[in-house]
Amino acid sequence: MARSTRTRPRPPRRAQSATAIPAGVAPNVPTVTAPENPLRPGMPALDSIHSRLVIASPQTPGRTYTILRTTEIDGYELEKATAAGLAAPGVLAPVPTGDNFQGTARKAAKLSISSADSTMASLHPPITTTATSNRVAKEKRNIRLKAFLYAASHEADNDFHLIIGRDPANLPEMYMTMELSGLPPTTAKSFAKLNAARNAYKGFFSTNLPGMTYDFYHPPIPIAVEGSLFFDMTHATGQRPGPPSLKSRMPTIWEVHPITGIAFEP
Repeated sequence: MARSTRTRPRPPRRAQSATAIPAGVAPNVPTVTAPENPLRPGMPALDSIHSRLVIASPQTPGRTYTILRTTEIDGYELEKATAAGLAAPGVLAPVPTGDNFQGTARKAAKLSISSADSTMASLHPPITTTATSNRVAKEKRNIRLKAFLYAASHEADNDFHLIIGRDPANLPEMYMTMELSGLPPTTAKSFAKLNAARNAYKGFFSTNLPGMTYDFYHPPIPIAVEGSLFFDMTHATGQRPGPPSLKSRMPTIWEVHPITGIAFEP
């Protein structure tokens, strides 16, 4: 009798479930978990994206954000490098170590917190960019608002440079700079608040902090932020601050600097 050539059907393979990203900052995930819309307000130029990584929100279990690591830098950083005969800072450029402030431009103002004086008198004395240049009358105001974090970089003076904007569903686009200052001496009156704000920021991103070039966030991260107004006299002439992809929609060089409190996903 001829042997039958029929074979038994194989049992179906058990479906493999996707690995869930746990609450808290997750290890880098090599794939993008949400589709990107390059035309969404606040997105970087496509040819500037160097790499992508996904982090899990430490605030909301199951929520993730994609960090778009780019080659974009502030134009004034490029000017400084060119004037010094150096290459512009790149994605792998070393960032300042520690948390202490390492700059000089208007150091006294950047490391102080406004007394919230409500007077809006004319600017006397004129603002300078020296290390001893302190707050003038119009900068003696504190603000608090809810907004979205679109991008960030780590500056040479050890400030974190945050690009803040409105809800991406609201047009026209508009952004401004807010900065987490490098820290003053521990004896300074402002130290406790500035240190707490910096730690809150570092706690959210853990090991995924930005470098000298800009990280963009997809989707933009909702935040509540407070701090003191600051007129960035350093950029009153020449290149304005901000990543090239967004700079044309950053109409002011007024900043919140320093940030004295920041909360994510309020």
